[in-house]
Amino acid sequence: MDERSDATIGVLGSYGGRNVGDEAILTALLDRVRAERPDMRVLLFSRNPGHSRRAHPDVEVTGWEGVCRERISEHLRRLTLLVLGGGGILYDTEARRYLRLARTAQDLGVPVFTYAVGAGPLTDGTDCAWVRTTLSDAAEVTVRDEESKLVLEEAGLTRPVTVTADPALLLEPGDGGGELLRAEAVPQGARLVGMSVREPGRAAEHLDEEGYHQLLADVGDFLVHRLDAHVVFVPMERDDIRHAHAVVSRMADADRCTVLHGSYRPQQVLDIVARLDLAIGMRLHFLVFAALAGIPLLPLPYAGKVFDFAQQVGAPALRGVVRENTGLLLAEVDRLWDERPARAPHTSARLTSMRLRAAGTADRLLACLDRTAPRPLGDRDRAAPTVTPAPG
Repeated sequence: MDERSDATIGVLGSYGGRNVGDEAILTALLDRVRAERPDMRVLLFSRNPGHSRRAHPDVEVTGWEGVCRERISEHLRRLTLLVLGGGGILYDTEARRYLRLARTAQDLGVPVFTYAVGAGPLTDGTDCAWVRTTLSDAAEVTVRDEESKLVLEEAGLTRPVTVTADPALLLEPGDGGGELLRAEAVPQGARLVGMSVREPGRAAEHLDEEGYHQLLADVGDFLVHRLDAHVVFVPMERDDIRHAHAVVSRMADADRCTVLHGSYRPQQVLDIVARLDLAIGMRLHFLVFAALAGIPLLPLPYAGKVFDFAQQVGAPALRGVVRENTGLLLAEVDRLWDERPARAPHTSARLTSMRLRAAGTADRLLACLDRTAPRPLGDRDRAAPTVTPAPG
């Protein structure tokens, strides 16, 4: 007998397998909802329903891109609450797409909870208008960093906004990374430095592609010579593989590199990162995974969200990813490696605080759910799970 209630939570974000970081956020969100509200049904609005059904077979999935308002409304009417986020979805030309669906939910009487979203760049007048109209009426608005709060305020949002932390910080590293690296023919026993490179894309249009490829190639060669390291490129999106190969093609020591090609779940990528000795990269969630695994990390901030994370976790970070910063970057790599034992306790303490804030987002969501759809009687004494410190 199915003991779940008729209450259904909808989840809308950039989900569907295009980005490991977004899937990590979704995994953490679903894990917490399942643990605390097993009575709650979940309807996931996915950009790739086939991928989402394979990754989450116990969750109902529907597509939403290119679907007319009438069909979407049929799904929205069933919801007790719509969760918008998390992740970086509120930026120019993209924000309106998510907020249009959220506004439709509100028009149907469904409350919207904004879950640790990232915002920016957000300057387009149409997108800013959607922010003001939709988020002003949300049940609660939480963002993952201070910069996102500032972006929403500059877009004209005047209601309270709560800063929490990225939901992916609630994941825990496991021990499966060694086997995965062996399958990719990464040398065993070598000192491993992970690197993350991304495409310019709409979120980082200012990047000079050739310039930052050469910058990372210079860093890769330095790592080989200074640390006697093997460089492992860890893609967080499929297109990252192409950019990683572009970097390797510019390296003098290309034979000391491996570009991972497997299609991995968030937990598997986290386990791979946990086997590294040092992490240098652009992708936010590659850096989040390094922090969770207690690995020394050097962010390469192509955007404010990466710089903000570096500041929060106490990691060194240069402003911008440009060829002119090569000398400064190599000096930071050198210093980070030498200072890693002293940095570890400081980073671990900061990470613990961030994980508590990330858990706070889920606490707020669960409280909102309890107000909207009270728990079954036998489930109301369920204790909140303990957030344990990450290793390090």
